[in-house]
Amino acid sequence: MSTITRSHNKRSYAPAVTRHFILAAGALIMLYPVLWMLSASLKPTTEVFSNPSLIPTDPTFGNYTEGWFGVEMNFDVYIINSLIVCMLAVIGNVITCSMASYAFSRLDFRFRKLAFAIMLVTIMLPFHAVLIPQYSLFNALGWINSFLPLVVPKFLAVDSFFIFLMVQFIRGIPQELDEAAEIDGAGPVRRYFSIILPLLSPALVTTGIFTFVWTYDDLFSQMIYLSDRWLQTVPVGLRSFLDATSASNWGSMLAMSVVSLIPVVVLFFIFQRRLVECVSAGGIKG
Repeated sequence: MSTITRSHNKRSYAPAVTRHFILAAGALIMLYPVLWMLSASLKPTTEVFSNPSLIPTDPTFGNYTEGWFGVEMNFDVYIINSLIVCMLAVIGNVITCSMASYAFSRLDFRFRKLAFAIMLVTIMLPFHAVLIPQYSLFNALGWINSFLPLVVPKFLAVDSFFIFLMVQFIRGIPQELDEAAEIDGAGPVRRYFSIILPLLSPALVTTGIFTFVWTYDDLFSQMIYLSDRWLQTVPVGLRSFLDATSASNWGSMLAMSVVSLIPVVVLFFIFQRRLVECVSAGGIKG
């Protein structure tokens, strides 16, 4: 009997071991670029591509010192600028997208369905299609070479993806809660702040995290609107280490790339529990 039990346990362990092995292999493949970047940041520039090993033969932290002080200004200026833009973008998206989603999902106004359909169409509209009109508008307003083109649109609920995400989430909240609050005399604004907003926290966290990461990584917009060196952000600062006409400082660029990952990693560790709750809530609602 014990032999049969041990044989059954071995058969039941085999699929679990296989799954864990596949997951570990996938995690290693996904982490390899980060490990290579960390290793290359400790190598001299001449060995970055000539030495493929993940273990530096002669590790040095000179790339970090040279990268931090080697540009026209300290790299912390780029980090501070990025954090300012990202935090304002997060505040704008969380506030205005939640308001717009509440209006689309709970309020009854004229042309609501048409406005929602137009909003959905804008999700499929490429950013490059509206780049020139937007640049002309911001230039006429005198906003070029400032944070305003990167921040002000976030306070106008322009990210249709997050509006759609929150609309779907709000539709999963029982309308009986709104009806009960309305019977007690609560108006639309009171219902938004007292009922919808607290229950919407998983979607708000998701919106905040993705807005931060996407804004933090946005090189294209920041290169277009920011020309003053003192206003440039981390992606533009990393781009300054590369020179198409002369030798590029790969070691310093990779070192500063490692440094630039710190805010994103810290953000993940702070909100990882909330992020898992967001995914779980979305899966349950789905």
